[in-house]
Amino acid sequence: MAAGGGAAAAGFAGGGEELRRRGLSVRRTAAGLDLDALNGMFSRVGFPRREPARLRMALEHTQALVWLADGASRPVAFARATGDGVFNAVVWDVVVEPDWQGVGLGKAVVERIVADLRRTGVCNIALYAEPKVVGFYRPLGFATDPDGIRGMVYVRRRDSSPPPLFSSSSSG
Repeated sequence: MAAGGGAAAAGFAGGGEELRRRGLSVRRTAAGLDLDALNGMFSRVGFPRREPARLRMALEHTQALVWLADGASRPVAFARATGDGVFNAVVWDVVVEPDWQGVGLGKAVVERIVADLRRTGVCNIALYAEPKVVGFYRPLGFATDPDGIRGMVYVRRRDSSPPPLFSSSSSG
């Protein structure tokens, strides 16, 4: 995702007048979100396409969602977050349609999703970012390795299968 900035981006952060002027509307539910169009946007920015049924399920389990729709109700920017609804959330899938990159739409969706999470009391907000876009998130309040904290990701080994819930031998 290209970082937006400058004067064009400034109008998107506030009440949304600049968004409306450009014919965009802010949406906060998955109602009316065309999953094929979202998957197309994912693909155009280099994200993997998702199976529609699984994507729908992910959206149903999403705590916060912000997407910008053009005049034809197609998504042009998108971000979602999952979490416990109290302390922690992770922002996922921040994407901006390539033709709309560089004008502040990424900033607009990230600022709105962070504000929505903060309004519910969530204070620990994390996200995953490719190295080439880490700099985009810094001015929005995100830091890499704050206080020396390192993120870790479980990577399942190819030959591993889930351990049995109970062993066949019992110790007493």
